[in-house]
Amino acid sequence: MYKVRLQSVNGSLDIDVKDVQIDSRKISSNAVFIAIRGEKSDGHNFIDKAIELGATAIICESIPADLKNGITYVAVNNTHEAVAYIAHNFYGAPSLRIKLVGVTGTNGKTTIATVLFKLFSQLGYKCGLISTVQNQIAEEIIPSTHTTPDAINLNILLKRMADEGCSHVFMECSSHAIHQHRITGLHFTGAIFSNITHDHLDYHKTFDEYIRVKKSFFDNLSSDAFAISNLDDKRGMVMLQNTVAKKYFYSLKTVADFKGKILENALTGLLMTVNDKEVHFRLIGEFNAYNLLAVYGAAICLHERSEDVLRILSMLSGAEGRFDYFISKKNIIGIVDYAHTPDALENVLLTIKKLRKGNEQVITVVGCGGERDKTKRPVMAEIACKLSDRAIFTSDNPRSEDPNEILKDMEAGLNSAAKRRSVSIADRKEAIKTAVSFANNEDIILLAGKGHEKYQVINGKNEHFDDKETLMQMFELLEK
Repeated sequence: MYKVRLQSVNGSLDIDVKDVQIDSRKISSNAVFIAIRGEKSDGHNFIDKAIELGATAIICESIPADLKNGITYVAVNNTHEAVAYIAHNFYGAPSLRIKLVGVTGTNGKTTIATVLFKLFSQLGYKCGLISTVQNQIAEEIIPSTHTTPDAINLNILLKRMADEGCSHVFMECSSHAIHQHRITGLHFTGAIFSNITHDHLDYHKTFDEYIRVKKSFFDNLSSDAFAISNLDDKRGMVMLQNTVAKKYFYSLKTVADFKGKILENALTGLLMTVNDKEVHFRLIGEFNAYNLLAVYGAAICLHERSEDVLRILSMLSGAEGRFDYFISKKNIIGIVDYAHTPDALENVLLTIKKLRKGNEQVITVVGCGGERDKTKRPVMAEIACKLSDRAIFTSDNPRSEDPNEILKDMEAGLNSAAKRRSVSIADRKEAIKTAVSFANNEDIILLAGKGHEKYQVINGKNEHFDDKETLMQMFELLEK
């Protein structure tokens, strides 16, 4: 049980509570309402509403001037931190009842967590998954709204997983979740660092702050946990610098605890050695070689037999929308990938370059999200043009921004030669249709940025849109 540090109290602490909420709309009788200061709204503005709906205790950062009779008001220094500890306590410390492994980094989190879930399920364990694509308890799929849920919903989910017999849970830990204390108070059996590149600077403001937040995840691990880091990432050593957890590293380039070497990289998969054992994997590309090493390392740290781990890993596919490829009847290769950062886009396009047999065109359809880090827009456009024969810039969740203004930001990064290889089409469906019309036999079309997502966020609304579904429809029209 955690003790929450209190600044001041008005009212009795000796009260029974039946629920804990950070959303005033969900308050019921005898509930505790915790007022959170968010990016778009402040829970302190909804204290009176929560009391009207039945809240008997309020936890806040500043006690209101107008106090209601019979209500307990508790002031704390940070309600984000407080709600994490309170949720952990209220739901019976569920993370202590499971082996919880967190995965953080800019790219690779979803693949690593998903493949770990599939691996340990095949090893015979009942497992839980908390990821960008979906949450899962064994075979039951639970839709995911955030990479990492808020602290209350996260503890509710972990409790349900523990109650239903899950022994292992694999979870993505986004930088937002770490910074906002959504994972504070959880007991992690292990943690994995994949890599770090420029992303989310709209939120973290500086790259140094982004790194500091990621690193804090490892700094707060306990001494009985394990921490695994990518030695080939230039921040891989720094991430584990101050952790008291047991340290392990993986690498394709140098000596490490979990050492890999790529022997063949083709559309049929990866042939590589893992700690001197030769294995063929279904996953494709150097970035997946790193993901596989991270998964292998975690499994060994969780005391599984190397032979069993490699045998099962060789049969597994990755996460939906991560280098998800198929071939049309006219022999055009379509690839759908979630790559939405400069580094991820470059990695995918370099992988495609290595897989090319000859003079096939690479046609890339890519956009940048609205209300997100604007600095990466010209960089991603430049990468798309440099590593593709043709680049089509389009919408990718414009949110409340004008898609054409986002496209102008992307175009600002291009020289005259790159501009000749690119075209901007705001409508994503039209952009995909245009890519298919450009393609000839054996050409490769990459749809980057949305991956598994089944929607476009336009003016605050989620409108149905599925890259893979749309590309297959366009292939069918071409083939009629």
